[in-house]
Amino acid sequence: MRAGVLRRTIAAIGAAAVLAVTGCASAAPERRDTGIAMFQWTWDAIAAECPTLGEAGVAWVLTSPPQEHVDGATAGTGSDGSEWWWSYQPVSYRVESRLGTRDELAAMTAACDEAGVDVYADAVINHMAGVESGTGWAGTPFEHYRYPSAGAAVYDRADFHDCDRTPDDDIDAYREPFVIQHCELEDLADLATESEHVRATIGAYLDDLLSLGVDGFRIDAAKHIDPDDVAAIVAALPEGTPVISEVIRGAGEPVQPEQYTAFSTVWEFGWAERVGSFVHDGSARALADLSPASYGLLEEQARTFIVNHDTERNDATLSYRNGAELSAATAVMLASDDGMPTLYSGYAFSDRDQGPQLEPDGSVADASCTGEEHPDVVAGDGWDDRAWVCQHRWPGTLGLVAWRSRVVDAPLTAVEAHTRDGMLGAAVSYARGSTGLAVVNVSEHRLALAVPTALPDGVYCDAARPGCVRIGVEDGEAGIALEPWQAVAIDRFTRP
Repeated sequence: MRAGVLRRTIAAIGAAAVLAVTGCASAAPERRDTGIAMFQWTWDAIAAECPTLGEAGVAWVLTSPPQEHVDGATAGTGSDGSEWWWSYQPVSYRVESRLGTRDELAAMTAACDEAGVDVYADAVINHMAGVESGTGWAGTPFEHYRYPSAGAAVYDRADFHDCDRTPDDDIDAYREPFVIQHCELEDLADLATESEHVRATIGAYLDDLLSLGVDGFRIDAAKHIDPDDVAAIVAALPEGTPVISEVIRGAGEPVQPEQYTAFSTVWEFGWAERVGSFVHDGSARALADLSPASYGLLEEQARTFIVNHDTERNDATLSYRNGAELSAATAVMLASDDGMPTLYSGYAFSDRDQGPQLEPDGSVADASCTGEEHPDVVAGDGWDDRAWVCQHRWPGTLGLVAWRSRVVDAPLTAVEAHTRDGMLGAAVSYARGSTGLAVVNVSEHRLALAVPTALPDGVYCDAARPGCVRIGVEDGEAGIALEPWQAVAIDRFTRP
C-alpha cells in the first residue's frame, strides 16, 4: 500500500454484475435512483424544471404537502401567515394549497411523467392543525379537533389521541413509545391512526393523490405514528407504491428507523450528520471507512441525504450556507453505495420560520433557476432572504447524477483516502471496477493525484464539468487535478 493512501477494498458482488470493457460503448446502461426534495416549489415550477431533471437522470422529485392547510393570516397566532410550516398544518384533504391547485398538480405530474421523473408527495397524516380555529387556504372553516368538509365532520374529537400526560397534551419526553406516538407535537391535533375510520380517511386522500398522477409518498413525522399503523396504511396502497418514512434517529430512544423498514424505505439522518461532519473536517479517512454497521446506521431500506428542510434550520447538517462543502458532500453521496440518494433544493432564509417568496395573494411565487447558481455565493454577498438557491443546479451536481445512473449497477470495488504530504489537503475516491471512478476533494487545497483505476488506458470526459474536460488514464492510474472541494467523475461510456 502506497504512503498516504488508506484503502478499503470491497468484495465484488459477482463477475456477472461487472460490465465488460468495450472502449467507447454505443449506449450506457441506466438505472435511476436519485431524487430531489423540492421544498416549497410550486406545482408549475416543478413542471417547468422536470425536463431538465429527467435529462440529467433524476428519478423522482418530492413535493411539499399538497393538501389544504391553515391560511396563517386567519389563525390569530401573531404570525403574518408567510411561515413555511403552515404547509404542515392540514385542515382538510382537498388538493388546494398555496403551492397550487388540484389541476396544476395533475398537470405537473403529467409533465414530470413525460420527462421520465416520478413525483412523490409529502403526506402529512400524523396530525391536523395546531391552532384553535381558522380558515383553510381553500376556504374551509375549522376548529381544533373538528375538521369539516361539505358541512360534515371528516374528523371530530373522537378521532384524535388524548394522551393526558401534560395540561396541553404535548410530548414531554422521548423515552416512551406511547408518549412519542400518542401525545401532540406542539399542539398539532394528533390523529388516532389505529382507528379504522382515520385509516380509511387517510387512505382515501392518498388514493386521490395517486389518481392525480402522484407515484409515491414521504410519510411526514412517521416516528410519531405507531409502526403497525403506518404498516396498515401502506398495505392499503397499490402494491409497489414507493413510501419513505421520516424517522429521525435519536440516541437511546425507543423508536428507531429499523422499526419501519419492513414496509417502507427510511431516510438515515445519522448518515447525513456524519458525512457532513467528516467533509467539514476534511476527514477523508473517515469517509473511506464509513460503514453503516460501524456507526449503527441502517444497512437495508436506507435512503441517504446531506440536508433537508429541517436539518438546515436546526444546524444538524451542512446547508447551503456551507457552500462548496455542501457541494463536496453531495458528490460523496452520489459516488457512494450507502443507499438511495436524495438531493435538496430550497430557498435562503435568515429566520428559521421564514417562508418562501409570496405573490400578493399569498400564494408561493414560482421558483426559477438561472443556470448561474453557484456555491461560491457564500463567499460573496450571500443570498437574499427568500431567494431560490437551486442547490441541485450547482456546478457538477446534475452531471454527477447522470454519471451515477450509468455506473451504479457496477459494484463498488474500492474506496480510498488520499492525502498530500504534510496533510495539506485530502480526497476520497470511489472505484467501480472497469466501469467508473469518482474523486472528491474534501479540503480547501488544490490537489494533484494519481488514482488507481481499472478503467482501460485512454482519455475520458469529466462528467462533473460541462463540455469534455479530459482526464487521462495511463498504466492503471488516472491523473486527477482537483480544485478545493471539487469532484471529478469518469466512466467508460464518456470518452471523447
